Amino acid sequence: QVQLVESGGGLVQPGGSLRLSCAASGSSISGYTMGWYRQAPGKERESVATTTNSGTANYSDSVTGRFTISRDNAKNTVYLQMNSLKPEDTAVYYCNARRILLGWLSNYWGQGTQVTVSS
Repeated sequence: QVQLVESGGGLVQPGGSLRLSCAASGSSISGYTMGWYRQAPGKERESVATTTNSGTANYSDSVTGRFTISRDNAKNTVYLQMNSLKPEDTAVYYCNARRILLGWLSNYWGQGTQVTVSS
């Protein structure tokens, strides 16, 4: 079992920056693909960024060049640096840990942190 707790959300003006953190406990995140997802009101949850254990990162088209995902396995923490924020980035951001081991899927979610981009 992996417990995930997000922090760092809040209200920011367009063009501003935020850094989200996801602290994991219960198990090491080594071996897990870690990701950030978001869900805006009335919309489905979507992938924002993921990072494999080797550090390979993937981003959605809408955030490429503005967001950076990183992980610190020693601290059991994943980060999402968000720059040049836009109103359309407003959403609840969720941390995810996902692993397939010996054919078994392990998939864990945090409770989410609200990000609001508004002037």
